[in-house]
Amino acid sequence: MDDRPEPFCRRRVAVVGLQRSNAAVVRYLLARRARVEVYDQKPLEALAPYAGALPAGTPLYAGPDYLERLDGRLDGLAAIFVTPGMRKDLPALVRARGLGVPLWTEAAYVLAVAPRPVIGITGSAGKTTTTTIVGEVVRRWRPGSLVGGNIGLPLLDRLVGLPADAWIVMELSSFQLELARCPPTVAALLNLRPNHLDVHGSLEAYVDAKRRVYRGQSPDDWCVLGIDDPVVARLAGEVPAGRLAFSGLRPVAAGVGVEGEALVWRPPGSGGSGPARPWTGAGPVLPLNTVRLPGAHNRQNVAAAAAVCLAAGAPPTHVAAVVAGFAGVPHRLERVRDWRGSRFINDSIATTPDRVLAALDSLAGERVVLLAGGYNKGLSFDEFGAVVARRVERVLLFGAAAPAIARSIAAASAPDWPTPVEIVPDLATAVGMAAADAQPGQVVLLSPACASYDQFRDFEERGERFRALVAALPESGR
Repeated sequence: MDDRPEPFCRRRVAVVGLQRSNAAVVRYLLARRARVEVYDQKPLEALAPYAGALPAGTPLYAGPDYLERLDGRLDGLAAIFVTPGMRKDLPALVRARGLGVPLWTEAAYVLAVAPRPVIGITGSAGKTTTTTIVGEVVRRWRPGSLVGGNIGLPLLDRLVGLPADAWIVMELSSFQLELARCPPTVAALLNLRPNHLDVHGSLEAYVDAKRRVYRGQSPDDWCVLGIDDPVVARLAGEVPAGRLAFSGLRPVAAGVGVEGEALVWRPPGSGGSGPARPWTGAGPVLPLNTVRLPGAHNRQNVAAAAAVCLAAGAPPTHVAAVVAGFAGVPHRLERVRDWRGSRFINDSIATTPDRVLAALDSLAGERVVLLAGGYNKGLSFDEFGAVVARRVERVLLFGAAAPAIARSIAAASAPDWPTPVEIVPDLATAVGMAAADAQPGQVVLLSPACASYDQFRDFEERGERFRALVAALPESGR
């Protein structure tokens, strides 16, 4: 990547959590001759696919006492790489920090050592759709650029040999950002709503993690802000970089906004001397009628993606071409099947109540049967219950949070016309019951308002299970 000395050569480095992004961390560290030791709460047999790739003799401490084992081996550690979603206030990690041992996530370390300019995109909703569009545009504009972070493959062991004009595009979660020291060249903060409070502990801590996407930027960098979001708009004054806005509702002074029936780019009055050179010409980027994604929230996502790309210097023609051909990302209002006159839609990504409300907005006027439930991340269902009680024909709930969701809907339902709510054992039962009574013109919407951890590995596995269940519905007969 560059000629800086390797900080981990022949030094002990702990990797906490072996799967997913940390498998790339292990490969990266071993290639740099670090003395890697691995800690994971899963039993050895569950780690077999990953453990088999470790060199013989690599220490692997597995099982429920993994953090106690780490706590006893902190002296002499050069660093600890943790899996992003674990709490960073666990006693062993707190003691490590007290001893001066730096904590990293894979994404935070990529930000620190990236050899090319970085676009970093975060927010409570819309990150993956926005990042996917930006990634496709940047790859057209700068072939050989990388896309990763919270989306796709880890980046850390793919940073070598990038073309000189390449960029790195990263989706960044709050878990990845809370240990970040180095901000991206072009940052984007899309929106802020309560999320992951079960891990962060408070809304303040969650928002503070998101703020790290721009904290430490220089005046030569750029930050793209969603000004339709009141929390983001309030934070704009503390951004040290050049500021650009995006809006799916109105014009903006500098950035991308709606003017008439088009998204229009207004360049900043002056630019810094960093690697990002915003597109200089003002004018339409694309007609709104070429956006294929449903819902007002997706208009926001497209406006955000356009602003980010143009802030980096990509031409508007690339943005327009990508958006015109972009049909969406799996598990995000994904139309799975039309069956007996009803539509089955997979919105498994909706792991918070706010995201379900956005889905319902995109289906305004439709007759919705809602499938929801799962693991609650410490969020309130009060507003969700009130909207569902007004706009949904029937609700089928499953998972650990089902009773709490049912109470919120019941509290908001009209006494003489209560919304039908049923608690069922699992997603398969919910799909079967929805199909058994499906009527022409109805939309059967999986939009859970919850995480998946009580019954599935992640929201993707939940969405894939929904797809399979819907695909298996018989073509004929009741």
